[in-house]
Amino acid sequence: MTIEEISKDNVSDLAQLVLFLWPECNYKEEFQNGLKILNSPTETAFIAKNHGIYLGFIQLSLRYEFVEGTTTKPVLYMEGIYVDPSHRKEGIAKRLVEMAESWGKKRGCSEMASDTEITNKLSIDFHQSVGFDEVNRLVTFRKDL
Repeated sequence: MTIEEISKDNVSDLAQLVLFLWPECNYKEEFQNGLKILNSPTETAFIAKNHGIYLGFIQLSLRYEFVEGTTTKPVLYMEGIYVDPSHRKEGIAKRLVEMAESWGKKRGCSEMASDTEITNKLSIDFHQSVGFDEVNRLVTFRKDL
């Protein structure tokens, strides 16, 4: 297995993988987002590949604004992570997180943060398995005016 950083050669593959994590999105929008990430100094993505097949990705950003539970800036933020269900429990996500950590450290980060839905037990368990500590639970509200 290899892990590639986002490039013009794999941005379309990243867009396809993103749709598995966020199916409410559309390919064209995610392809454009990939191009934006490709040209951003504060964002990146890494893609896991095995025998020519893309199996997962991690999408990252550097956040300079307040991030719940952190005390430093910038904070490496895991915007999303996905591994094909048939390849989970093979260490792919862990390797993606390790690549992310290395990328963040090179950019001056000493903390990494992430979030998930309060009901997403699979994601919560994953975060804890790769060393994240839970810092808050939150229910947000909105109201039409």
